[in-house]
Amino acid sequence: MKEKLLGKTPEELREIASSLELPPFAGQQIASWIYRKRVTRIDQMSNLSLRNRTLLSERYEIGLSAPIRETTSSDGTKKYLFSTEHGKFIESAFIPDGDRATLCLSSQAGCRMGCSFCMTARQGFQHNLSTAEILNQIISLPECDRLTNVVYMGMGEPLDNPDAVLRSIEVLTAEWGFGWSPTRITLSTIGAIPGLKRFLEESRAHLAISLHNAIPEERQQLMPAEKAWPIEEVIQVLRSYDFTHQRRVSFEYIVFKGLNDTPAHIRALSRLLAGMPCRINLIRFHAIPGSPYVSPAKSEMEAFRDALIRKGFIATIRASRGEDIEAACGLLSTKRLLEKSPNA
Repeated sequence: MKEKLLGKTPEELREIASSLELPPFAGQQIASWIYRKRVTRIDQMSNLSLRNRTLLSERYEIGLSAPIRETTSSDGTKKYLFSTEHGKFIESAFIPDGDRATLCLSSQAGCRMGCSFCMTARQGFQHNLSTAEILNQIISLPECDRLTNVVYMGMGEPLDNPDAVLRSIEVLTAEWGFGWSPTRITLSTIGAIPGLKRFLEESRAHLAISLHNAIPEERQQLMPAEKAWPIEEVIQVLRSYDFTHQRRVSFEYIVFKGLNDTPAHIRALSRLLAGMPCRINLIRFHAIPGSPYVSPAKSEMEAFRDALIRKGFIATIRASRGEDIEAACGLLSTKRLLEKSPNA
């Protein structure tokens, strides 16, 4: 299998060029072709000589692969299924909203966090995605040029794969890469503290914490990772960073009817997040097969939001998108895995 060029820095590309006895400036040329001109094949790098393109192609490839399946919702949301290098499947969701177009991308095939409400968790952990596989979800997207925002909120826990995820953010924000502002990127995490500290130090992208319950023993029932990285310790880490200058932190809170939407949960949230400049995004639970959890009514979601607002928080209800195309994380890839291995 040829090594992929996608995801490499100009320094690494210069080393590759040097190893092939290409001119020193060829590394920068290759970077420009990949990240700025976004060619799909090495033979399209026309300012490299034919000889040098041939030498490069013998050992390397750019590393792009098109989605193998696409589904479109009545609300315009699109779900893309990609095959990984290891024969597994990952998903990306393209979400248009007026002038805004967001891609929700994956960082792992499967997930080891074991959240009880998540379809991806039922697959178990399969493998980390490489930087190339993460970036491929963007570059190979038919709507790539329309993207305004990217969210690491698809399959997997991004900070359980910190090297590849942080490298992909570097490519997206570096002047030699996509040249995006970090404010176009949000990373969602359950609060894996070692990776969280690296993310806060090594990037300026926005952060979203998957909270879902502020009562620790109840959160652990939903999210076993609470035992390893207690939410109270996560909040202590966050309080040591400045989120007031072009960087924000938000908290994702999936609402389950009768489970985490009571006055006691309002009080626990108020204590946990007191004084922290943040937004609380309320998300109505998307039903998944065999789940015991129930989605609340619209009026119940609004009552929960209004109670948080009275406590002084900025709280919003995120619009549900793509329910008719299995847009919740893991549904499409789990279905494809079962089609491929019906006895699994």
